[in-house]
Amino acid sequence: MSGESGDTAIPVMTRKFRLFPSTAFAQVIWGLSLGLFVGVFFGEEAGVFGLFGDAYVRLLQMTVVPYVLVSLIGGLGKLDLAHARRIGIQGGMLILFLWFIAMIGLLALPLAYPDWEAASFFSTTTQSARIEFDPLLLYLPANPFFSLANTILPAVVVFSILMGAALISVPDKSGLLRGLDTLTATLMKITSWVARLAPLGIFAIAANAAGTVQTDALEKLQVYLWAYVGGWLILTFVILPLLVAWATPFSARDVMRTVRTPFITAIATGTVLIVLPMMAERCKALLDEHRLTSDDANSAVDLLVPTAYSFPSVGTLLGLGFILFAAWFTGVPLTPDQYPKFSAMGLFSAFGQMAVALPFLLDVFQLPSDMFQLFLLGSVITGRLATGLAAMHGVVIALLGATAMMGILGWRKLMEVAAIGLLFFYAAMAGLGLVLTAAIPYNYQGLDIFVSKRLTGAPVEVVGPDSERPPALSAPDLNRSRLDVIRERGVIRVGYFADRLPYAYRNNLGETVGMDMDLAHAFARDFDLKLAIVRLERDELVAALNSGQVDLMVGGLTIVPEKAIEVAFSRPYTYHSAGFLVKDHERNRYSSLKKMQKLEDLRIGVATSPYFEHPLHRVLPNARTEQIRSPRQFLRGEIPEMDAVFFSAEAGGAWTLVFPQFAVARPTDLSARLPAAIAMPRHQGDLLNLVDSWITTKLESGYVSKLFDHWVMGKQPDDREPRWSILRNVIGFGRDEETDETDR
Repeated sequence: MSGESGDTAIPVMTRKFRLFPSTAFAQVIWGLSLGLFVGVFFGEEAGVFGLFGDAYVRLLQMTVVPYVLVSLIGGLGKLDLAHARRIGIQGGMLILFLWFIAMIGLLALPLAYPDWEAASFFSTTTQSARIEFDPLLLYLPANPFFSLANTILPAVVVFSILMGAALISVPDKSGLLRGLDTLTATLMKITSWVARLAPLGIFAIAANAAGTVQTDALEKLQVYLWAYVGGWLILTFVILPLLVAWATPFSARDVMRTVRTPFITAIATGTVLIVLPMMAERCKALLDEHRLTSDDANSAVDLLVPTAYSFPSVGTLLGLGFILFAAWFTGVPLTPDQYPKFSAMGLFSAFGQMAVALPFLLDVFQLPSDMFQLFLLGSVITGRLATGLAAMHGVVIALLGATAMMGILGWRKLMEVAAIGLLFFYAAMAGLGLVLTAAIPYNYQGLDIFVSKRLTGAPVEVVGPDSERPPALSAPDLNRSRLDVIRERGVIRVGYFADRLPYAYRNNLGETVGMDMDLAHAFARDFDLKLAIVRLERDELVAALNSGQVDLMVGGLTIVPEKAIEVAFSRPYTYHSAGFLVKDHERNRYSSLKKMQKLEDLRIGVATSPYFEHPLHRVLPNARTEQIRSPRQFLRGEIPEMDAVFFSAEAGGAWTLVFPQFAVARPTDLSARLPAAIAMPRHQGDLLNLVDSWITTKLESGYVSKLFDHWVMGKQPDDREPRWSILRNVIGFGRDEETDETDR
């Protein structure tokens, strides 16, 4: 017995223990898991990995456009004219048919997104005019080299298809085709080298995301993953197999049996390329099994399998759904009239990889570019699933194409099952939306984040509450330089109006904060002054400045020429972008002045100055304008017959955090920028020169830009409370140093 035990123990002892997995997919999962752990363990310190994650993304993008150009030209050029004509009709119709199903199904994905309140800070994309959909620029490359250099992918695809089609009838093309094959193999070699870095790249992206991404972002990412997986399951195991089963002699079981090995292999390896021969072989075997073998059928399989690989698959198109998710995530979901633009541009962009298509579409629809990092975080799952769906797509195209070439494909039945499948898809997505709404706990945090914001700089001593009115200056002091009075008093009096978000407002601690309040504290700190903050009503501005109750007036005040007669304005320190506060679901009606001019009985509130009513009447002659005291009246529903409020887009972003059922609409054909400045009493040249010079130094030093990022853009300051991490909050490393620094 002991001998037998010893014999059996020997092979066990000689087995090698592997710390790192050997398969590529397992290594990526290992990199993802380790990256998530490192991010949670170190917290925001893991943000240093963001540089490596960005480098990996750039490497992924490097070969995409050249590969699209070379592979499309070479793939089409290899076909002879007879085959191209026969397959171009049948196979082309089938590919377009599956694209149609995929794009229509994509538009159902938003039904799976929970109806959560969402709002975001102002975005710089709101400042600039949106990119208009110009099909000539995007799809017709007047200069192909310009399209290549600027990654205008749809134009590159059109140029490549035309080149490949023209190459079909060119004699003596074998040398060129061999060169294109060599170049394609070279690009694939580079891609394979980059693929070896996938575990490291995914590790860096996951570590950076887990350490820096806010928890509500991760909560929302799972919504995308659930919606994607739900759509993937229906397309993979319901709609595509039933298309074949309903319109051909094959059953759904035949389809699943044919595709299972290439399907699993494609998911495991992360590429469809290596299973193309396997897909063609198994499709031919199925044809032979049903005694449907013919030269036409086999030729169709041989040509359609690689051709389908060269064009976007259903799996690729499903990934475009991330744009719909990104729009929902940021609180500005795409509206139905944007769907045709999304479908057309998305389809052409999908000829490349998602590493190029998604950043391009994010830019077109003015969505934050850093959303692509969230996509990469989830792509470890979605990328593999998309590869498996692409394998299913190729097999379905080959089987449908083979039966079409033999004249036994039921096109009418194909249409019927497509319609039934899409109805089921929409119903399933709507049901998933109800489930996710009930299953995923979610609390809107935009308001809490905004009202808890505090000054970024060290505050100076504040004299008295802002509700307390300082006495007016005596007659002798009124005749003196206001700057001398301020210096002798050692206190500068700064006034502000109520409802001046995000420039001056009270936070949940009762402190008067905001971008302009940060500026006021910095001014007092630089000149060794104390600060008196005074809250005024709108009609008290001129009297308070002239009487000396306040020395400066802040709060994102717009420079209005007619008001400059009564007060002096400093040089601008920031600008307002003209926009409209509207109900969230109606914002697309206000996306351009042309659309607004078609609206009947349009009633617009003006919450800035009557000075802007005349320009509004010129561009919107059909609208009635009305002066209102505060946007709060409109946002609270106190003026139900009012449709919109003409307002600062920057300030409007802050108001939508308080009232998330509203949004900021900035018409694409309205480019007005309104300067904001500090108001002072007239005839005080010394004070005006000092404030102007001080603003200039703060602008040049980047201090004003930093405040703008924090209060208007919503970026967190460098000295905020660090994100939760195991190292800091569980182990306690670094907490003692922070406490000591605070004590000092």
